[in-house]
Amino acid sequence: MDRHSRFTGQLPYKRKKEGNTESHNNKYVRSNCSSDVSSSVAFSHSPVLSVRRHLYDMDFPLYKQPVEVGYFSLDSSRRFFNDARMLRHYVEADRCPNFNLRDGYTDRFIKRDDGIKERLDHLLRWILENRSKLQRTPVDGDASGSSCRLSADFVTWRGHLTKLLTTPYETQEGWLLAVTLFNGTYYISEVETEAARRNRENRTERHAEMMYWGYKFEQYMCADEPSGLPDPSGVVNTNEAFCTVVQTKLTDHSLLFSGEVDCRDDSSRFKAAPSYYVELKTSAEICTPKQRSNLHRYKLLKWWAQSFLPGVPRIIAGFRDNDGLVVSLETFETAKISQLIKHEQNCWKPNVCMNLCNAFLSFVKKVVTQDDYRVVYLFSWEPYKDVSYSVHKDSEYTFLHDWYVREMTKQGS
Repeated sequence: MDRHSRFTGQLPYKRKKEGNTESHNNKYVRSNCSSDVSSSVAFSHSPVLSVRRHLYDMDFPLYKQPVEVGYFSLDSSRRFFNDARMLRHYVEADRCPNFNLRDGYTDRFIKRDDGIKERLDHLLRWILENRSKLQRTPVDGDASGSSCRLSADFVTWRGHLTKLLTTPYETQEGWLLAVTLFNGTYYISEVETEAARRNRENRTERHAEMMYWGYKFEQYMCADEPSGLPDPSGVVNTNEAFCTVVQTKLTDHSLLFSGEVDCRDDSSRFKAAPSYYVELKTSAEICTPKQRSNLHRYKLLKWWAQSFLPGVPRIIAGFRDNDGLVVSLETFETAKISQLIKHEQNCWKPNVCMNLCNAFLSFVKKVVTQDDYRVVYLFSWEPYKDVSYSVHKDSEYTFLHDWYVREMTKQGS
């Protein structure tokens, strides 16, 4: 992301010269006296966070170049390995490849059970196996050093942050994010909404097949070994994954998050992670200026957010027809997407996305005060509404496991 990866800019509440910072917080955090969110603790005047775009249309906030601190693999049975065995290697294809994305759907496809909610489990296992890589300091008041803090304010998946970035422009789907404060770190884990559950359970066969197409495209574009060739005759197994783990900082918020990576480019011009990672996407072919505009206005928002956060510099898109044949390929440089959309009317703005994410993280720090792994603050958002929250203890939303808490609090951890 070179020079585009680091920006300066502040949110309103950081501008001391403008007077009372509390009054600036009130521009987008205000009291909610009639919340109907159910919770195990009643809040008659809990604050809410506005997501109105104009509140976040200011300078791009400081976002440090993400640094990869590790990675892990999930095999065909979804078993965790603290290594890169599932990392695939990008193979350049013809510009008009005619890949058949429907091939193998009925006879060579093993689909992960997306009804099983893994929450942060794999990332927590990585943390336990890599604590030596994470700078930690003793918890305040713990002279024995028996309980240590991670060096990150927030631990989460990249996908959860992507939802936050796209929220100001989302008009269809809401979200639920569970937050637990444990040993000074805020852990964020998504909870499936009822609407998302219904959509998943009532997915049409056509929709299910089109979801497969994205994985099949990856199979055409990747080899299992460096200097190898793709094997499109093999099985597509969506249990398999390679995930990078990165550290970065958004203004005052230090972040540790993980996200799945499609492949790496082994060519000599890319020396280190995350700069040699490549994101692969599929989309309907572009035949008219209107279709190109829609790509810029809608799909590129999610593509940009997903790749910008971990510092993945390139997105390679396969454009396919209605029968699942890839008719062309196009490369998008993540750092240049903002220029591509610059002249689209009423289009999304990267600064608005990042400023909203920054404001949400500040909001979490403001309201999440109980440092207890059994307590979950459930943040809820629906399109055209504010972000609200409820508090739950020892509930179905608890997501930090006893095995993680024990290891993170025992002597010498």
